[in-house]
Amino acid sequence: MNAAILGAGAMGHVLAQTIEEHQGMSLSGIVEPRNGERIHDIEGQVDVVIDFSNPDNLEMLMDYCIARSCPAVIATTGFSLEQQQMITDMAQQVPVVFAANFSLGITVMKRVLQEITPILEDSFDIEVIEKHHNKKLDSPSGTAKMLVNAINGQGKYEEVHGREGNRKRGREIGIHAIRGGTIAGEHDVIFAGDDEILEIKHTAGSKKIFAAGAVKAAAFAQTAGPGLYNMENVLFGD
Repeated sequence: MNAAILGAGAMGHVLAQTIEEHQGMSLSGIVEPRNGERIHDIEGQVDVVIDFSNPDNLEMLMDYCIARSCPAVIATTGFSLEQQQMITDMAQQVPVVFAANFSLGITVMKRVLQEITPILEDSFDIEVIEKHHNKKLDSPSGTAKMLVNAINGQGKYEEVHGREGNRKRGREIGIHAIRGGTIAGEHDVIFAGDDEILEIKHTAGSKKIFAAGAVKAAAFAQTAGPGLYNMENVLFGD
């Protein structure tokens, strides 16, 4: 399988190394649109495109993949609602794996939250805290939004982003974002009840875990038909 990478930032270079070390995969090329490079300029066979770049590059990715019937793995976050609809439309023509976080541990964490929230929701308060490096632009993180949606898929809770001033806690989920240093990523969900606390936490030690998940998603996309998939589809076959 020949993979092309869209985005030559730190994550793109980690992914390139992971692909080169992965048996059965080859790197077709890595492009950085900020330098005027286009994915269309890659020579040779491209079996899948993995995007760790910027939402501004979505149209280029769509044009390339649809024209060549090429699967896409989209790991970029911060898309607008309109862009999310564009991804959905794209998936009607080619396989697309789209997730806010490609960590295998986060995918399992999401599944656990979906299972335990209905059991605890009537007697526990819920808080979500996420931490990332000081260069991350979007806040809260796409992963935090994904975890909140796993908890609050039916919209039972008000989602409160940070707190200030005097107000009584209602039926809500507090969502807090921290930016500093070189934190690769931490996501902490706290269920606080009377005299007991259940805390579910995931810590990313490096960017390698996201690259490993993206490679796994690329292999899945190669065998899938057109459609919009996430990491739960990749891991659990849902």
